[in-house]
Amino acid sequence: QVQLVESGGGLVQAGGSLRLSCVASERTFSSRAMGWFRQPPGKEREFVAAISYDGNSTPYAGSVKGRFTISRDNAKNTVYLHMNSLTPEDTAVYYCACARSSYAGADPQGYTSWGQGTQVTVSS
Repeated sequence: QVQLVESGGGLVQAGGSLRLSCVASERTFSSRAMGWFRQPPGKEREFVAAISYDGNSTPYAGSVKGRFTISRDNAKNTVYLHMNSLTPEDTAVYYCACARSSYAGADPQGYTSWGQGTQVTVSS
């Protein structure tokens, strides 16, 4: 099973930016889609964004489209989530996940490995 380690979370003011990183332990990373999910306080985990194995397909949740960008560097086994124009509603624990196949979307059942999560807190 792929091990995933997220980093880059923290406290930021509304309107600010953060970049999350997720490093995968296996070279099979480059053949699999990756995703970012988040769990706001007291709410269910929700889809944020995904990226296909080659980076050519990047679906986003409507709430983050235009503000967040997902990208990957297969040479570094790393996927990123660039977050701009953050609002307090973006406060959550953010998780990266490794998909079963080369393409994936919002369904968490499509992912087989999950990171431990990184906290993002946006103050107003």
